[in-house]
Amino acid sequence: MMGTLEELKKSKLVAIARGIDEQCVPPLIEALVKGGIKCVEVTFDHTKADGVQRTLDCIRRMTAEGEGRILVGAGTVLSAKEAAMAFDAGAKYIISPNVNAAVIAETKRLGMVSLPGAMTPTECQYAVECGADLVKLFPAGSLGVSYFKAILAPLKHIGFVPTGGITPENLPEFLAAGAVGAGIGSNLINAAYAREGKFDLIEEAAKQFVQAAKR
Repeated sequence: MMGTLEELKKSKLVAIARGIDEQCVPPLIEALVKGGIKCVEVTFDHTKADGVQRTLDCIRRMTAEGEGRILVGAGTVLSAKEAAMAFDAGAKYIISPNVNAAVIAETKRLGMVSLPGAMTPTECQYAVECGADLVKLFPAGSLGVSYFKAILAPLKHIGFVPTGGITPENLPEFLAAGAVGAGIGSNLINAAYAREGKFDLIEEAAKQFVQAAKR
């Protein structure tokens, strides 16, 4: 049986579900699966009083509905406590926008895969020293492929997952340059489309990214 890290590398694409209500989960999973997506990150909502609980409910629902079809992780994890709660809800990997040693340590203690976010060479190497399995280069779209190539040159031992501003147009460039995968947010899972029931548009976006990853 393939492990979480191997599955992430094989799948290449991690769809980022941000601001998605629990009731949208079943049709969202169907749209993603039909579109060829196998990995989904549910991001913690720190903007509302009940945001963390709603996120955990969404992770539980997605884990149950997508069993055997979707590999679910938690994103925007800012504390070791959130990592533990995500694990209890069914998450298999933890993604953060920053490098937090405590979050990485708790993630690894619980047997999950760690993908902290980093931008500079110092942050990227520190993430690995803390135990990260992969490093989320963020914000990749703003930094550009040329920056990624420059940072990868001395850090080829790190598996990078560029995230932020990834499109079907620049995805092949990042992968060709050496990225092991990519995280894709609103360009794939548009929260407005989900609220309006336009899951066919999400499915179409998924297909475009899957095709782009093969180029």
